[in-house]
Amino acid sequence: MEAPQHKTLVLACGALAKEILFIQEQTGAQFDLQCLPAGYHNFPDKIVPGLKKHFDVDYDNYDRILIGYGDCGTGGGLDRFMAEYPKAERLPGAHCYAFFAGLEQFDAMMEEELGSFFLTDYLVRHFKTLVVKGFGIDRYPNLKDMYFEHYKRLIYLVQDTSQNLSTQAKEAADFLGLEYEERQVGYGLLTNALMKASRFEESAHVI
Repeated sequence: MEAPQHKTLVLACGALAKEILFIQEQTGAQFDLQCLPAGYHNFPDKIVPGLKKHFDVDYDNYDRILIGYGDCGTGGGLDRFMAEYPKAERLPGAHCYAFFAGLEQFDAMMEEELGSFFLTDYLVRHFKTLVVKGFGIDRYPNLKDMYFEHYKRLIYLVQDTSQNLSTQAKEAADFLGLEYEERQVGYGLLTNALMKASRFEESAHVI
């Protein structure tokens, strides 16, 4: 196995790959990136085993590993797993909605309306695959009402306004029968976490 190019590994959800690479390009942050399948978004029980496979191969090759996940539905399982790996840390918050929006802002949105369903740029682009097909609504339309009966609104957390995804997000809200809101949040705490990793990378080269 070839030696890693950098001392820091970002091991992330595939749904964040585009955003992570954009931030890396814009900031010059130095790290290696590997991604787990984005489909794990719907199967959080696969996240920890997937990470374990990567750790078995890569953990000893890096000085630091940033896990590109929040808790993401693991029910604390991710944190329990990481407790055995002191070089690893994860992104803050319960999931990507929280660290994109900012923890306080996300909590405020949930306090304002507990029945809020969130989409990011990635989830808007792949709404049919991850939500409609992923939840089986394409085969069993009655599941839509069952899954979303307690939701009141859909909030689109916009990372990149140039993608012009608002129309698709509104169509998703209409499909689900939810009120539509849009918040331009950018990359939120993801940028800070990656820049922190980059600063670690730079300091690792200081003699």
